[in-house]
Amino acid sequence: MPRPSYLDFDNNSYPWKPDVDYRKHPELYKVGKGEQGVLICEPYKSEIGKYWRFKTPEIARESSDKIFELFEHYLAKGDFVGADMSRKYLQMGYTRARRYANYKGGKKYDADHNYQQLERGTGETAKAEAAKIFYDKWKAAEANESYTIQKRDWKKKYG
Repeated sequence: MPRPSYLDFDNNSYPWKPDVDYRKHPELYKVGKGEQGVLICEPYKSEIGKYWRFKTPEIARESSDKIFELFEHYLAKGDFVGADMSRKYLQMGYTRARRYANYKGGKKYDADHNYQQLERGTGETAKAEAAKIFYDKWKAAEANESYTIQKRDWKKKYG
């Protein structure tokens, strides 16, 4: 039975650190996989995170529109870290809303029963619509030509 990855999480080896200002030290930022670092990297966490909501489709639409607007703003300023963090928040909007669509209360594992995976299909249907809204914005961000170029260049320069 697969266990949740957060149970064996190693803070010391995690490349994103909460005590780094990634605007002042963008060279320390790593793109990573998926949403890695999204809840750590300041000042972007504070700038973007306050808009991240997915309770209803209407809230998800407003939230994803605002985050996408920030994404475009960061790109226009040549701030790849901000753009990538915005993209991560859009992706996380999708994945978290899907989690709530799939599982009642968004809870996937039962901590009281050796982290067995709970029954799927018990979640909220409105969250599936919210997930779709975030998914479309996330994919639009990833398809953005300027983002693709900046990401490629960033990875060449910083890894």
